Amino acid sequence: MTFPARSEAAQLDLFRARSGAIAPRDAQDLMAWPFFSLAKSRRVTPIDFRMGEVVIRVEATAEHGLATIWDADILIWAASQIVEARDRGFATSRLMAATPYEILAFIGRGDSLRDYERLKAALDRLQSTTIVTSIRQIGERRRHRFSWINEWKERLAPSGRPLGIELILPDWFYAGILDDALILTIDRDYFRLTGGLERWLYRLARKHGGRQATGWSFDVAHLHLKSGTLSPLRRFRFELRAIVRRQPLPGYHLRLAADPAGPERLTFSAARFVRKTGDRP
Repeated sequence: MTFPARSEAAQLDLFRARSGAIAPRDAQDLMAWPFFSLAKSRRVTPIDFRMGEVVIRVEATAEHGLATIWDADILIWAASQIVEARDRGFATSRLMAATPYEILAFIGRGDSLRDYERLKAALDRLQSTTIVTSIRQIGERRRHRFSWINEWKERLAPSGRPLGIELILPDWFYAGILDDALILTIDRDYFRLTGGLERWLYRLARKHGGRQATGWSFDVAHLHLKSGTLSPLRRFRFELRAIVRRQPLPGYHLRLAADPAGPERLTFSAARFVRKTGDRP
C-alpha cells in the first residue's frame, strides 16, 4: 500500500520509533468503550453503541472486516512510543516509522514471515475500519469520524525483504495520547492473553478498577452491552464464568456474585488487595 500523491505525510515530520525497554501504555478511551471486535473470526457487522451522551459506531469493509482487539496492540505500541518520547523531551509526530521486528517484538509476537503477513493484515483492518464517535467532542451534536490509521506503507529491499513500515495516526487518537489524563500503563503480560473477552476485561479492569482496594463491579448485562460482542447474553455469561475460574488477568482478581438487590455482578479487585484480605478465587 502506498501513500497517495498529495498525502498528508508530506506535511508531517517523521517520528522514528525507539527500540529497547518501553513501558506499554494504553489510551483510556479505547479501554472503556466498544471500539474493537473481540472475535478471532472476521466480523463485518458494525458496532452501534449508545449510552447516555456517548455514541460510537464502528464500521468495516467486507474485504478486511472490523479491526480486532489484537490489532489494537499496534495502537498500544504507537501510544507507548509517543508517550515515552514526549516524556524524554523528544519531538513526536502522527507520522511514525519502525521496522516490523520492532513492532512485533514489543507486542510479544514472533518474527516469522507469517507474523509479518499478520501484521500487514492488522494494519489493513485498522486503516479500513471507520469510527464515528461523540467522545471528546465539544457540543451535544458533534461527531468525529476517522480510521485508526490514516495511511500506511511498507518499504522493501530489492530482494523483497521488508525494511520498514510508515503509518499516520489520526488526530483523535494522537490528541488522546498526548493528554496525560487519558493514558494508563498496562501490564506487559496483557499481550499474552489469548481470548478477546479476557483482553477486553483486563482493559476495563485497568481503566475502572485501577488499583483501588475496593475494586469495581458491573452488572453482567451492562458488561454485555458495553463489550459490543455479537454473542448472546447467555453465551457471554458462560464465557465470563470460564474466565473467572481461570483468573487469567494479570494483576486482577475477578469474582461473579448475585447481587442481593438484583442481577449478577462481576467484580474486579487488584490482586494484591485480594491476597491481603484473604479472598480466594
